Amino acid sequence: MKRTLMKGNDAVVRGALLGGATHFFGYPITPASEIAHGAADLFTRSGRTFLQAESETSAINMMYGAASSGARTMTASSGPGVALMLEGLSYLAGSQLPTVIVDVQRAGPGLGNIWPEQSDYDMCCKGGGHGGFHNIVLAPSSGQEMADFAHKAFDMADAYRMTVVILSDAYIGQMMEPVALPQDVRHGARKSWAVYGDEESRSNLISSIVMSQEGLANLNMELQAKYQRAARDLTDWEEEQTEDAQLIVVAFGITARIALTAVRMLRSEGHRVGLLRPKTLFPFPQERIAELAQVGGRMAVAELNEGMMARDVERAVAGRCPVSRYNWFGGVVPSAEEMVLRMKEDLDG
Repeated sequence: MKRTLMKGNDAVVRGALLGGATHFFGYPITPASEIAHGAADLFTRSGRTFLQAESETSAINMMYGAASSGARTMTASSGPGVALMLEGLSYLAGSQLPTVIVDVQRAGPGLGNIWPEQSDYDMCCKGGGHGGFHNIVLAPSSGQEMADFAHKAFDMADAYRMTVVILSDAYIGQMMEPVALPQDVRHGARKSWAVYGDEESRSNLISSIVMSQEGLANLNMELQAKYQRAARDLTDWEEEQTEDAQLIVVAFGITARIALTAVRMLRSEGHRVGLLRPKTLFPFPQERIAELAQVGGRMAVAELNEGMMARDVERAVAGRCPVSRYNWFGGVVPSAEEMVLRMKEDLDG
């Protein structure tokens, strides 16, 4: 396949169009603005719909309406914008509407700054809005995965009637890399539950309000069963030299790329180290992490926050081995050499 040099933000737009996206509603925000700019151009030129909303709150509610009518709809933002969408995310989950959201993370809290961070982990992986719901969360670590994940996200969203979040970061979104775009063009099928304004769909109703306690309890049990099915079917990760590792680093996004370089540097010096990179943050590869924890040695979690994913790793490990935390904040991103130093401290300890 021919590869073209492009930003991760540009790759995700092209992947989404090839994956069957029909509608984009959004409001630009750095470092995700190129996604809205690219959608404004490519969606309209492809005969799809682009609309710049008045705000992120408007965008998520436009998605609710379009998804209700069977559209394959998406938006893109960064942490401050996604925070404004949380009520809408809860309504989407309660109504079981499939949508796709790209979150190109920036440093926080508040407006923070435009440098990369991974502090939207809890907001996206633990639901975000009120109620016991989940989104499917994909964690790309390259421009190629930005395209590939967007390409498959709409099929995934339709299959589970869930929101799929592509949880990127400022480096992955802004970095230019060679990307081979997917070759097949996907299209959504007519949805039996959607409202099309015709006789066939006349009796369909999209709503997240359930007035009886029993009815709402049944809805929640249905949702939880769906999340368990997603955990069985979708959990995905990548490993590098974990078979004999005395130290395994768990990392996602840009941090995983840095950790991979650090692992290869230490391996060249004879150190037995490895990497586990979750590709899905929900569902999380907790069973595989638990298996690796029984092998011996120790684990470390590297992330650009105070330890959000580390809590999930520690829960999976359940005391079977020590877990260290490598944390950076405020847009500070470590070099591979800094990561090596942290790893050597654990190996020496």
